[in-house]
Amino acid sequence: MTNNNKIEAPKPRYIILDALRGLALLGICLANFPEFSLYSFLDISVTAAMPTAGIDRIVRYMQYIFIDGKFYTVFSILFGIGFSIILSNAAQKGTSGMKIFYRRMAVLFLIGLFHLVLLWAGDILILYAFLGFFLPLFRNVSNKRILQFAVLFLVFPLLIDVGVQFLGWSLAAPAIQATSYFHNMFGITDETFPVWLAEKQTYLDVLHFNIAGSFIRMQEFIEGNRAFKVMGLFLIGLYIGRNKLYAEMDDKQLLLKKVRFYGFLIGIPTTLLYAYSAMNGHPWRLTIHSFLYTVSILPLSLGYITAICLWYISHKENRIFKTFAAPGRMALTNYLMQSVFGMIIFYGIGFGFGTTVGLVYVELIAAGVFLVQIIYSFFWLQHLRFGPLEWGWRMITYGKWMQLII
Repeated sequence: MTNNNKIEAPKPRYIILDALRGLALLGICLANFPEFSLYSFLDISVTAAMPTAGIDRIVRYMQYIFIDGKFYTVFSILFGIGFSIILSNAAQKGTSGMKIFYRRMAVLFLIGLFHLVLLWAGDILILYAFLGFFLPLFRNVSNKRILQFAVLFLVFPLLIDVGVQFLGWSLAAPAIQATSYFHNMFGITDETFPVWLAEKQTYLDVLHFNIAGSFIRMQEFIEGNRAFKVMGLFLIGLYIGRNKLYAEMDDKQLLLKKVRFYGFLIGIPTTLLYAYSAMNGHPWRLTIHSFLYTVSILPLSLGYITAICLWYISHKENRIFKTFAAPGRMALTNYLMQSVFGMIIFYGIGFGFGTTVGLVYVELIAAGVFLVQIIYSFFWLQHLRFGPLEWGWRMITYGKWMQLII
């Protein structure tokens, strides 16, 4: 790594993108902490016996309606926008620029692998990085074609679910077999699985759980057709980024209002049906449940995004945007730090609160963690140019020292 103390001219930042990224981090924290707390793994008889069981069921419904899938969708679209900016910069530099892009994805893949195995088996970065390698294939595709490909990627999972339901496909069988192998090796059983991380006292036990959990994650990716869905969202973000819609919102208010209107019009009733299906064991079977997910998550997520953008247009100086923008500027650092907080609070190697608190308390803890992230992100960025992981990611990608202190 070469030493170069020359400070690069700062690239313009769009606070709306940082604020949306920060909001997505809050939603992801609220979505992931039920798993960190192990609440999601507990038998229904255990959660029903908790003092907060009644309100927990209401909170779970609210999760499915307002949170589940929505903020990972927002995060994925924002990743696509970020990729479009990286690709644009790479294209200006020619061949060397594309090498930097691929190196950037390779480093992100390694960060995701580190997160998946060493911290939390629910990582998404490894999938983002893997799919990022394919985005350059679309850099010369027309805008119309990009949107057509996005629709294709988002709809294709429905066809796969039809095959799973009616033809008995088992695409995740290898991942399931690998999970079983490692569970047998480490002594993880159906009885110990829900409480393993709360009861075990050593990091080696956490590592064992994560190794096996990595294959459960692969199973989730396969059975949820996550790669196709995320690629579709990336392409929507690529379209938005390529056309710089985030930079020209004042001139796009009519379009934003239309997307907001139809996003909520379609998204709200369908997400209510999706929540009912999720809470009642998929009574209309897998294909219908998957269809409801597809037609509810994306429209409502776009409704969220456009509603916030329209609010930003008329309230640019509102402090709430800067409040959410601070953690959004350090999204990679804060995403991994949420895992660290989850381990410390809920696992046996930390305070061991896992399996002991109801969902309503889990979500309050998640909100508290994000508040802490807002505070330290704000103070960090008062004096430093990048978050710590963002700084390291940039330096490894470009192979040179980058000035950190402002």
